[in-house]
This record gives sequence, structure tokens and C-alpha cells, in this order.
Amino acid sequence: MAASLVALILLLFIAFASGGRTKLDWRAEYDDYSGGICNLMVVTQGYTCEEHRVTTKDGYILSMQRIPTGRTGGGNNSGAKPPVLLQHGLMSDAMTWLSNSPDESLGFILADNGFDVWLASVRGTTYSSGHTSLTPDDPEYWNWSWDELVAYDLQSTFQYVYNQTGHKLHYVGHSLGTLMAFGAFSRNEVSDIVRSAALLSPIAYMGQMPSPLARAAADSFIAEDLYWLGLNEFDPGGGAASKLVAEVCTKINCTDLESVITGPNCCMNASKSNLDHQQPTATKNMVHLAQMIRRGTIAMYDYDDEGENKKHYGQTSPPEYNITSIPNNLPIFLGYGGKDLLSDVNDVQTLIDTLSGHDPDKIVLQYTEEYAHLDFVYGINAKEVVYNPLIAFFNQN
Repeated sequence: MAASLVALILLLFIAFASGGRTKLDWRAEYDDYSGGICNLMVVTQGYTCEEHRVTTKDGYILSMQRIPTGRTGGGNNSGAKPPVLLQHGLMSDAMTWLSNSPDESLGFILADNGFDVWLASVRGTTYSSGHTSLTPDDPEYWNWSWDELVAYDLQSTFQYVYNQTGHKLHYVGHSLGTLMAFGAFSRNEVSDIVRSAALLSPIAYMGQMPSPLARAAADSFIAEDLYWLGLNEFDPGGGAASKLVAEVCTKINCTDLESVITGPNCCMNASKSNLDHQQPTATKNMVHLAQMIRRGTIAMYDYDDEGENKKHYGQTSPPEYNITSIPNNLPIFLGYGGKDLLSDVNDVQTLIDTLSGHDPDKIVLQYTEEYAHLDFVYGINAKEVVYNPLIAFFNQN
């Protein structure tokens, strides 16, 4: 059991990794603006930046950053510019969109192209670790999966940006950030305030994930294993997960492991590593993702007990997210790569087939043969390959 669990931890430690580039004490005071993302990552590059806080309906206090203008100014903070919300993937935070140079990072590029840029970080990450009544040391704090990110985090950040700007939002998600969007759009939770969505390395169906390691690891990732470890918080930067990763990395070249899991990323800055800069998530969230890999479905968290499912959902099995319920007239941009081992081309094709009833004039497919999972957010040539077409898509919608 221990060996299979180590394999899975390594898989999901890298899987969906958008790799926040700065390792911090993630339990930093969430209300300390002076050490926040604005001052660390944005103001230093010559941009105006605002720190914002959003409280979800279930009490989590989320960090958001706003870049209202580009380096050359132009416009003001009134919300006249089209707002765009950027949502990172698993074990990362808003720094995903700021980690390369301003000419290579999507957050800065959008600001320089006349967009009102908003960056979100989900619950449990360094700057979104607050709660109205719980602390990260409380097991109940980690009692969530991406279901709650759909129902609470994404809905709250969408509504907040809309309230602040008075305009419908463009949206960019990467990896898990796309899964959150699919869940929300399929339930029509933000349809009235979303303008268009660009989804990079889209994660929806995962049943054809090609990596033998990924398949074997997911098949062994069961709740009993995690309870055996006593994990509520899954923190690759500390605790049992970190120790297991460190032990295995003495025997395996973990630099290469990133490519083994995410695919051979072609175009990242070779001097930067993603492995040392991960953010915590909930163990329950990891279990939920593993359920999707094993079953190839998009459903809510399965408690593996008919009684528990009945208590939570009013039925003995978890409800599925119906992708065909996404409004057919919602403009969608799908960016995916031929070398991506997480957002596999066959799984993406299943998604495209499921969206076959979508208005063909409202869906754009951007396929890049040489791109793997992390190239979409860290590729040094992503501006030319992905971001320029993405901005053209936004400007048309």
C-alpha cells in the first residue's frame, strides 16, 4: 500500500501543477498587504496593482489582485476596460500568471493590451488561507474538493469582479481552473456575468490519460490510504507528503519526473523549476481528482457510501456535471497540446465531441502539437503561440 501511495503522491504532486514560482510561508498573515502578490510580483515590474479580499458563502477569505492598467497607463480604474479573471490550476496560486517576464506572462500581457486584469487564488493557498471561523490547523478547514471551488470560490470571485466593474467578465483558466469553469458553466451559475472563456490545457474527461504511471497511481489512490496517513491537508511543502516525495526523489530524478507526468514541456525557461514551489490543497480534493481518472466521468465527490451520498446529494450516487448544459452561445476558446499527458488529446476530443451541439461560431480550437501541460502558462513563446490568438478571441467577443 505504501509504495502505491508514494507513486500517487508523486503523480498528483506534479499533476495539474501550475507551479507557483515563489515558495513562501503559506501560513503568512493573509491580511498583510505589504507582503502580498501585488508588492512581490506586480509593482516591482512597474504596474499598478490593487489587493482585494473576497469572502465565500462558506467562510473562506480569498485573495485577489487587480492590475487595472498596463505599464504605459491608458485608461483608469473605473472599470471601463473589459475585465478578465485568471484562475490557476492545482497546487498553485495567482503567481502562475506573473512568473515569467512581463513580455511572457499572461497577466501582464493582458494588462498591456487594455484589459482590466483580476487574479484569483483558491482556498488553502498562501494568500487565501483565511477563514471567518476556522484555521488551517483545523481538519474541517480542509473538508472540500473542487466541488466547493465551483460552488463557492469561482462563484464568489466572478460576482465580486462583476460588482466592482459593472461589466461581464472574460475568463482564463488553466488545468484545474478549466475544470472549475466547466462545472460552473454546466450549472449555469455564472452564465449571466461571463462574456467568454479561454480554457488552457482543459481538464474535463480524464479516463484516457496515457501515462502508465498516472493510471497505476490513480487506481491505487483510495480514501483508506489517505486516512492511513492521517492527511486532511495535502501539503507538498511539508508533512508526510513532503517526506515521501523527498525519499523517492533520492532514487528518482525528480527534474525529469515533471516531464514524465505533465508531458515533455518544450518551451519553458530551463533555469526555473516547478517542483519546489507548490501550494497546499485538500486531500479530499486529491481523492476527487483520482476518482475522475479512474472512472472517466465528471461527477461530484463520491463518498463511496450510499448513505453518505444520499445525505449530501439526495441520491445514492454523486450527480454528474452535464457538459451539454453549458449555454451553446457562450464563446469558448480551447487551447490544448499534442504532448500534454494530463489534458490528453483523446480526452480533449471527448470534450469536443460532447460540445458538438455548441454554436460552431462560438468555439475556437487552438491546437499546438509541441506543447505539453505547463507550456501554456510558462512557455517563453506562449505569447506568440497562444496568448495573441487568445486576445484576438477576447476582442471579437
